[in-house]
Amino acid sequence: MTERKSVLLRLDPAIQDALARWAADELRSTNAQIEFLLRRALAEAGRLPSHAGRMRPGGRPPAGRPAETSRPPQGDDRSG
Repeated sequence: MTERKSVLLRLDPAIQDALARWAADELRSTNAQIEFLLRRALAEAGRLPSHAGRMRPGGRPPAGRPAETSRPPQGDDRSG
């Protein structure tokens, strides 16, 4: 795997909050969301280098793992 670069990014707090909320909606970290958006912008502009590594997988667990199910709280009998 290629070495990843670290950068310091100064953002308006409102922009950072919006990015963090968007990232949470997409099940990504804020860092991964910023990289995703930068890659998409570069691709749309025809400037994404062909030798750029792929995005690291993230978000949802692999398909083989069972998802957690939502259960009603103990003592909540809605069967009627």
